[in-house]
Amino acid sequence: MKRGKKYKEAIAKVDSSVLYPAVDALNLVKEVSYAKFDETVEVAVKLNLKKSHTVRDTVVLPNQFLGEKKILVFAKGEKADEAKEAGATYVGADELVEKVRGGWLDFDICVATPDMMREVGKLGPVLGRRGLMPNPKTRTVTMDIKGAIAELQKGRTEFRADKTGVVSIAIGKVSMDVAKIEENLNTFTAELKRKRPVDLKGDFIKSLSVASTMGPGVKVDFK
Repeated sequence: MKRGKKYKEAIAKVDSSVLYPAVDALNLVKEVSYAKFDETVEVAVKLNLKKSHTVRDTVVLPNQFLGEKKILVFAKGEKADEAKEAGATYVGADELVEKVRGGWLDFDICVATPDMMREVGKLGPVLGRRGLMPNPKTRTVTMDIKGAIAELQKGRTEFRADKTGVVSIAIGKVSMDVAKIEENLNTFTAELKRKRPVDLKGDFIKSLSVASTMGPGVKVDFK
């Protein structure tokens, strides 16, 4: 992959052999950021996992940086009313299922009550490949619709390990104060450590790095 002049200048400022303290790493990410837009700061964590292990959950970061998300709720009756009162963007049952089946996807997050999953499950080909399918593990299949919407509005974000054992998540914007990004980073890593498989031997986290959207990765001394 060919890299531009600005990227080469940025990566020249990062010592790939050094594990930087978190604050130093985040300051460096901000320093080498060169895009004309407010880049997102992301963390990538390489985990030590067996093929049988699954790491997937959600986290609410203390310092929000993302815009308001459109929340769709599949629910009927009282739960539909609860969703509307809680501020869901779209609420419906079978008619909403058909609308999504037809290709409508003007929303960011899906929540469903358990009784709706028989129909919502049929949307797997549409929602699944976009990571939008409601799931009990991420508390998006629930009877606590009010609580789910409240957390999602606060910025609850899903994270999961991919096939290579890497978990990536956005933790801030370059324009944010480093202390706030660091607090988000610490909150995420603490939550991630709680997902350590009980039968895992050795270190759970193998490596951790932070980077802006366009910038090079900076290794963090996570220990």
